[in-house]
Amino acid sequence: MVTIKIGGVPEHFNLPWHFAIEDGAFEKEGIDLQWEDVPEGTGRMSKLLRNKELDVACILTDGIVKDIIAGNESRILQVYVASPLLWGVHAPGNIEAENTRQLEEAKIAISRYGSGSHLMSFLLAKKYGWDTQDIDFELVNTLEGAVEALSNNKAQLFLWERYMTQPIVDQGIFKRLETIATPWPSFVIAATQDCIAEKEEALVKMLAIINRYTADFKQIPSIDRTIASHYDLQVGDVQQWLLRTEFSDDQLWKSTVDKINEEFSAVGIIDREVSLEELIYDLPQAEEENDEP
Repeated sequence: MVTIKIGGVPEHFNLPWHFAIEDGAFEKEGIDLQWEDVPEGTGRMSKLLRNKELDVACILTDGIVKDIIAGNESRILQVYVASPLLWGVHAPGNIEAENTRQLEEAKIAISRYGSGSHLMSFLLAKKYGWDTQDIDFELVNTLEGAVEALSNNKAQLFLWERYMTQPIVDQGIFKRLETIATPWPSFVIAATQDCIAEKEEALVKMLAIINRYTADFKQIPSIDRTIASHYDLQVGDVQQWLLRTEFSDDQLWKSTVDKINEEFSAVGIIDREVSLEELIYDLPQAEEENDEP
């Protein structure tokens, strides 16, 4: 049995992994897949990969690209969710401001430096022509930390996945001012180079399994109600999310890397551009299953 330690956010995107684990799909292929929920998000997962505390992470595309540029030796194995991530731009529920432009001087809550909530703040600032050198951040670690920060005026803006924050908006704790979508695929699957070197065959099998589960995920009967119940969401919101979300088994595209280089260079997040070859590792293709007797 080959052990693979994998992490991801405790959100609806990762439910296919849990279904596969519960079904024993990895175990049947000799893989002890040990899932760790990482509510702090991509910044925390990048650190866990660097420290070899995780072998694999299901991680935001922009976040891991930024961290590989900064020295993380992990490599991207494939895209996991090809559709853009829809970020809600949130303010305290009782704030008088009616649009984001009014909050140029706001302190922005982020889960971690290098996380999506951090990186997307720069793209939000660029949209409104704000000085990205002057952004003031409040480190809050988790969604719950952001609720506390905005409720107590420690921060006035917070970017997080639009559907996971809907219950907080419905309660009036957050006011959603707008939504912005990433100009690239949401999530990729990345692994440490040690894991690639030592467990390549198991990684090939792991990807083949999760790609089967994501291919069938949206066709599961009553999956909208299952997700809604599991993550305390409204069925209608889940149905919207399902319509927007496209899982993938493709490798990262050069055009995606070019777009990240362009956007991050424009706001000063990166000090050099990165090539596709520096970011990815192409695993061998899994052998096709033979169903003949």
